[in-house]
Amino acid sequence: MAIELTQLVVTKKNIYNLLSSVKDDKFIIPDYQRQYSWDKEKCEVLWGDLVDFYKNSYIYNEKNEYFLGTIVLCSRKSGLEIIDGQQRITSLTLLLRVLYQQLIKKTPKTPEDEHLINKIAPCIWNVNKTTGKVDNIKKIHLESKALTDEYNDIFKNILYHGIDLNSNSNDLYTENSKFFYNQLKEYAGNNATSFYKLCIAILENCIILPVECGSFDMGLTIFSKLNDRGMSLSDSDIFKAQIYGMHNNRNKFIKDWKNLSEEVEDANISLDDVFRYYMHVIRAENNIVDKEIGLRKFYSEKSYSIFKERKNIINDLISLAKFWKAINNFSFDIGNNIKLNYESMKYLHCLKYYSNEYWKAITSVFYYKNRNDKEFNKKFIIFLKRLLSFLFVRSIEGYTVNNIKDPIYRACISVYKGNYDSIFKEEDLSEFNSKSFKEAIDNSNNTKISKALILLKAYLNKSQKCFIDDNFNIEHIFPKKWQNKNYKGCDRESAEEYLNKYGNKAPLEYKINIVAGNEYFGEKKKIYLGKNTNHKTEKSKVMDIIDIANLPQNDWNKNDIIKRNNEFKDIIYRFFKSVLIS
Repeated sequence: MAIELTQLVVTKKNIYNLLSSVKDDKFIIPDYQRQYSWDKEKCEVLWGDLVDFYKNSYIYNEKNEYFLGTIVLCSRKSGLEIIDGQQRITSLTLLLRVLYQQLIKKTPKTPEDEHLINKIAPCIWNVNKTTGKVDNIKKIHLESKALTDEYNDIFKNILYHGIDLNSNSNDLYTENSKFFYNQLKEYAGNNATSFYKLCIAILENCIILPVECGSFDMGLTIFSKLNDRGMSLSDSDIFKAQIYGMHNNRNKFIKDWKNLSEEVEDANISLDDVFRYYMHVIRAENNIVDKEIGLRKFYSEKSYSIFKERKNIINDLISLAKFWKAINNFSFDIGNNIKLNYESMKYLHCLKYYSNEYWKAITSVFYYKNRNDKEFNKKFIIFLKRLLSFLFVRSIEGYTVNNIKDPIYRACISVYKGNYDSIFKEEDLSEFNSKSFKEAIDNSNNTKISKALILLKAYLNKSQKCFIDDNFNIEHIFPKKWQNKNYKGCDRESAEEYLNKYGNKAPLEYKINIVAGNEYFGEKKKIYLGKNTNHKTEKSKVMDIIDIANLPQNDWNKNDIIKRNNEFKDIIYRFFKSVLIS
C-alpha cells in the first residue's frame, strides 16, 4: 500500500524537544498496545549506547548526534497516541524520572543541578509557565492505557513520586527504574566533572524521528509497514491494532480482547497460534489448497479485509481458544454445551505426541464447523480416529512433513463441507500389506512417532478406562542399563538387540518409573502393582503395565519381548486397517 506523504509530518527532535513539546497535551500508550516488555538487558544496552555516544563522539564535538530511532504518533482526542515506539519512550522517561529524583533530593544544589532540574521537569510534567516549577505531579506527559499491562498504576506512581528503592515489586517498571537509578548514581560518583555533560548530551543530542500521522488508519499502516521490516512485534500485535481500528465499539473490543488473551493464556498457546488455527478455518471455507503463506501476509491481503468481513472474529477466536484450553488441560467442557468424552480425549492425547502440528489445523476446522452440532462427540470420535490413523501410518511408512501438508489441506476442505468420515483420498492411504507394514512398525521404534504409538497401544487395551498421566515415561521392562542379575536366560549381546523393541516398552507414570529403575523383573512387578514393601508406590493406572505385572513368571527375557512385540504390531495394524479400510 502506497503511503500519501501529505498525511505525514516527519520532524527531527532531540529527547528534550520531543518530550517537552506536548505541554498541555500528553503522550498516550493506547489500550490496543501490548504491555511494557523491555527487560533489564535491553535497558543495559540503551544505557551503554548513550554512554558510548558521549565518550566516543560528543566529547570531541558537541554538535554530534545519536539517532535513537523512529516513533509513530497519531493525534487523538485523548492525546498523541504512540502507535509505534512505546518501549523506547517509556524507558527514556523512566531514566529521566530517576535522574530528576536524584537531583531534586540533592543538597546543596549547584547551578548545574538547577539547570538540569529545569530541563528535565517539562519532559515529564506540565510546568508553571511563569515559575518553570511543577505545580501538579499528576499532570504527567506519558500515560499508559495498555489493556494487557497490569502494572500501569505502578508506572504512574513512579512518574508521580519517583522510585521506591526498597520496593520488592518485580515488575519491569520498578526493576528498570532501579537499574537506571544505580547507573546514574555510579556514573556521577566516578565521573563528577562529566556527569552533567552526559545528561545534557542525552537530552539535547540524542535524536528521535517522530512520524505524526494525519489519521488513525494511516498510523496503523505505518505501524504495520515498520513492523513488517523486522521489528519485534508479534503478528497478533499487528492484528490487534487493525481490528481495534475497524471496531465500532472500542470499549467492547477492549473487553473482548482481554477475554481472548485470558483464554489463550489458560490454553497454554499464543495469540498467534489461535490466529493460525482460524486461518485454516478461513482457508477451508474458501476452498484454498495452496501452499500455506505467512500468518501476517495471509491476514494483511487486501488491507486486512478479512477483519472487516468477519464481524464476529473475536468471538470465533475465543471459541477456538476455549476448545484448545479443554484439550491442553484435559478438561471435558469446551463450551457451547459440548463436553468431550474419554474416547475422543484419548485420541487427542495420542495426537499431542505427533511429530508436527498440522493435526491442530484440521482439528480446529472440525470444531469450528461442528461446534453447534448436538452429535458433536459422535462425529468427533470418527474424525479423530481417521485423522490419527492417517497421520500415524504416514509417519510409520517414512513420509516427510511435505507429504502430509497437501492431504491435510484437502482434508480441511472436506471436513468443512461435512465429509469428516471419509477424509483423505485413496492415493493418500496405505495399501496395508500386512507383512511390509508390520515391518515398518518395527523399524519405527526409534523415531519420533514411537512414543505416540506406545501410548496408542496402551489406550487400545480394552481394560484401559482412564487417562494415562501426561507426565509419563517410557518404561523398558527389560532394563537398558546392564546388570548381570537382569539377564537370566540370555547373554548381554542377545538381550541388547531387543531392548528397544516395542515389545519391551510401555507407558508408565513418572514416579513409578523412577522407583522401578533397573530392578529385576520380579521386583518390578511388585512396584507396578504398588506391592513392593521397600518402595511405597501407588498401583499403576496403565493396564498394559498391569497385564505385564500379572504374568506368573519372575523373568522377562528375549522370548517374552518377541511375543509381546508381535502382539503390539498386530493390534496397531488391525486398528489402522479397521479405520482406514472400511
